Amino acid sequence: MEPWSAVAWVLLLTIMVDLLKSTNTRDFTEQDIVSLHPSSTPFPGGFKCFTCEDAQDNFECNRWAPDVYCPREAKYCYTRHTVDVEGDSVSVTKRCVAPEACLSTGCTDMDHEGKKVCTACCEGNICNLPVPWNETDAIFSITSPLSSTAGHPPTLTFSIIITSFIISSAV
Repeated sequence: MEPWSAVAWVLLLTIMVDLLKSTNTRDFTEQDIVSLHPSSTPFPGGFKCFTCEDAQDNFECNRWAPDVYCPREAKYCYTRHTVDVEGDSVSVTKRCVAPEACLSTGCTDMDHEGKKVCTACCEGNICNLPVPWNETDAIFSITSPLSSTAGHPPTLTFSIIITSFIISSAV
C-alpha cells in the first residue's frame, strides 16, 4: 500500500468519527437556532434568554423555550442544572434574571440523594444555550456563545480539505 493511500484511509476514518460524534449528540446546538429570526427589540438593549422550568435536559429546555424578550429589570440569563451521580441531567431551569440572582454561581457538592446543582449566568442575547456541568462551566460570563463561528468543527473541515487534495492528486 502506498503511503498516500494510508494517509487517505486515516483521514477518511477521521471524517467518519467526526460525523458519528455529531449525529449521536442530544445537546442543543447553534444550528438548532437557525429558525430564530431577528426582530425589533421592545426597548433599547432588549434581549432574549432560553426559558424553561425543570426540563428533563438541555435539549428539551432549549427546544421548547418560549421566544420572548426579557423584562427591563432583567439583565442576565440564568441557568440551573441538576446532575445525578452518574453525570446525567436530572433537570434544567433557565430564565431571565435581575443582577442579584447572579451573585453566586458554581456547583454544590453532591447531596444525600447523589445530586449536584450547578448554576451559571451570562450576558447577551440567548447566551444560555449550554448548561453548566461542573465548576469550569458554572460561571458568570459576559460573552455570548452565538458570537463564535457556526458550521463544521475545525477537525472535520480540515479533514475534508486534506482528503480532497489527496484524492485529486492521486487521479
